[in-house]
Amino acid sequence: MMLISIFDLTLPLTNPVLKFLLILVIILFAPLILNKFKIPHLLGLIIAGAVIGPYGFLLMERDSSIILSGTAGLLYIMFLAGLEINIDDFKKNSQKSLVFGLYTFLIPMVLGIVSGIFVLGFSIPTSILLASMFASHTLIAYPLISNMGVSKNTAVNITVGGTLITDTLALLVLAIVVGTVSGEVNLSFWIRLLVSLIAFGLVVLFVFPIISRWFFKRYNDNVSQYIFVLIMVFLGAVLAETAGVEPIIGAFLAGLALNRLIPHTSPLMNRIEFVGNAIFIPFFLIGVGMLIDYRAFIEDWYTLKVAAIMTIVATTAKFVAAWLTQKTYNFSIDERRLIFGLSNAQAAATLAAVLVGYNIILGETDAGEPIRLLNENVLNGTILMILITCTIASFVAQKGARNIAFLDAAEIPHDESELPERILISINNPDSTDELVNLGITIKSKKATGDIYALSVINNDSTDQSADKKAKKILTKAAITAASTDHFLHELLRYDLNIGNGITSVVKEHKISDLILGLHMNRGISDSFLGNLTEGILSKCNVTTLIYKPVQPFTTIKRHFVIVPKGAEQEIGFAFWLIKVWNIARNTGIKLVFYATKETLSLIEEIQEEHPVACEFVLFEEWGEFLILARDLKRDDNLIIVLSRKDKSSYNEEMESIPSYLNKYFKEHSFILVYPMQTGVTDNSVINFKDPTIPETIEKLDEMRKTIGKIFKRK
Repeated sequence: MMLISIFDLTLPLTNPVLKFLLILVIILFAPLILNKFKIPHLLGLIIAGAVIGPYGFLLMERDSSIILSGTAGLLYIMFLAGLEINIDDFKKNSQKSLVFGLYTFLIPMVLGIVSGIFVLGFSIPTSILLASMFASHTLIAYPLISNMGVSKNTAVNITVGGTLITDTLALLVLAIVVGTVSGEVNLSFWIRLLVSLIAFGLVVLFVFPIISRWFFKRYNDNVSQYIFVLIMVFLGAVLAETAGVEPIIGAFLAGLALNRLIPHTSPLMNRIEFVGNAIFIPFFLIGVGMLIDYRAFIEDWYTLKVAAIMTIVATTAKFVAAWLTQKTYNFSIDERRLIFGLSNAQAAATLAAVLVGYNIILGETDAGEPIRLLNENVLNGTILMILITCTIASFVAQKGARNIAFLDAAEIPHDESELPERILISINNPDSTDELVNLGITIKSKKATGDIYALSVINNDSTDQSADKKAKKILTKAAITAASTDHFLHELLRYDLNIGNGITSVVKEHKISDLILGLHMNRGISDSFLGNLTEGILSKCNVTTLIYKPVQPFTTIKRHFVIVPKGAEQEIGFAFWLIKVWNIARNTGIKLVFYATKETLSLIEEIQEEHPVACEFVLFEEWGEFLILARDLKRDDNLIIVLSRKDKSSYNEEMESIPSYLNKYFKEHSFILVYPMQTGVTDNSVINFKDPTIPETIEKLDEMRKTIGKIFKRK
């Protein structure tokens, strides 16, 4: 009885603890229950919102807290769309996005105006505003597609780009109609709108990255970085409103601006997706469900007619736009399903438009009733249209994404297990541990099997009693960093008389494919370092070895300069180190600038055409001119130098001078030294030399092309 007296259980609930508990229960169980009936979890949350909302069992009001959280969720969806989009594909497919954007804007506009005037009998301004509601759409199915791992698909990329175009145009139509009705459309209106939009776009796309890079370089606290990202999202939304467009446009552009600064494999990206999918986006979906008033369709059949016509016109228009896009660019049926599923859902901009139109009063009837630009029938019809289009979008997008995911999985070679990817990170410095682990995760191929290992070697002769405790602490830190990106890291503690022997033993025992070593960020590299390394670890471990010196966070790098020696493309390890460098570009979106000979560049250009990433190619044949790079290198650039063991085909004497060059001319820059696998090295147990696509001595480029094709397809 005391418990009942403490909590007010009258409906609707007013106690914030009970309200939040109810929402959390819905977020947890609604998708689980409806998934048994193969109903997408997004739709489950919308239905749950309708059940508990003011027009359902009235368990909760759609109050300011729901609206606030829902607004954050809507901005989150648009921000994630901009953040996860492949910028290079976005640029490459910008023309296709423009075509789709015009299809999905013009077709609904034409059908909407015609149906509004001739079927529903609305005025021209009302019909135009109604059509703009059909033209816009919300990427409500994007989280579902992203979770299935097909967000990088070209059709998704084009749809996301087209969404920016059609939503912007639709919201501009809204602004123009409102201005026309209120008599504000004149020359000054157009000048003000144009100037504000240009200023807004320039600030978000060019100033935001500068501010963000500065912040990420100076503050590595996890909470601070996440809060900073939220500030950027809402600041972009506020600037968009100031410029005269909806906040969702600002959130999307903020995602594009921060795209290269938040790699998809980073802990920060993991936190952004986790919080959004767990809290903010479900709040938005539940809030949309609370708008559904089923009684309006029972009490007024005309409302049901309006809703049916709106839904049919909007769905037909979006399907025609998706079908035309499919035929124009020869997409598959499943890719058309992705386009239609993403573009059919009406929610964000549609709600904004209908509420604005509903609140514009044109006059009064003889009975004193207000004459609205969009009446109550349209308002209630819009809510039903949102429910139906979101339902259709969820089912269609889920089917298309599932089929494409199955096809992608089927393309992975069956012999992938023959060459598992196992990355070993040798760590002994807590200051560089996070950067080394992040590099290991960044170079890891998503489709490859294998694990990540962290190793700390303790010298048996050491008299430091606390060495064991320090090593375990560093390993724990590495494991936590990896876990924050949803990667499991194996912690290895080794006691040995020699650190090099400890590393080589672990490489052999665990069949390691890639080794990462770290250099202290505040110290130079000694002239004897490379010689000792070659005589020690590199002479015993024939694995792709990366030696990394981080001067700044990996996420703040603007470009990677990759210097490749002559003849590197004819060596056995070429494809294996190249895929690691390629993964850096894939997972971060950062441009690769290759300096190499004509023959090497020709082969890399072929790879770039087949597996596109942002690349630039510079002819570089004389390593004696290595210092010329200092002129091209800028402050936030990183050096990736491909080296060689002595007496191998790609070795040249100038490599001996690399340590002094790095100490004297490049000490303010991060760098990665890469030692490829090479024939004739003692330990070759990791590579299956009997594989006909990996001959012991590669003399012909067509054989290397076969090797590259196999490895890149697997990865």
